[in-house]
Amino acid sequence: STNDHDLGLFEVGAEAGPSQAGRGAVGLYHLAWEVDTLAELERIADRLGQLGALAGATDHGSTKALYAKDPDGIEFEVSWLVPADLLTQEILDSRSRLAPLDIAAAKERFGAETRGGVGICSPAPA
Repeated sequence: STNDHDLGLFEVGAEAGPSQAGRGAVGLYHLAWEVDTLAELERIADRLGQLGALAGATDHGSTKALYAKDPDGIEFEVSWLVPADLLTQEILDSRSRLAPLDIAAAKERFGAETRGGVGICSPAPA
């Protein structure tokens, strides 16, 4: 590819065994990507579910995250960040508690097409 931002993932095969990186071996444990909207996060959740790759979905308060595994067992995350102007004290306080992700409820609260906080999950200091 001529795009220097491509990421190529290659399946090694069943004989390689699952990755132990981050759990007793050095190596890549976790990748994360950020999406622009909750509608996009929902579309990705549906597709990962169809592929049998979705491993979990968590509401971290200021972030809404999907977790999945690639064919070699490397975990990756796809998340949407609550925009800074929509962060409330309730949301900030809930960051230490993990809850199951309810995308429908998040879309109702924040809007399906609201652009996420791109790299922001806590307000800037005053």
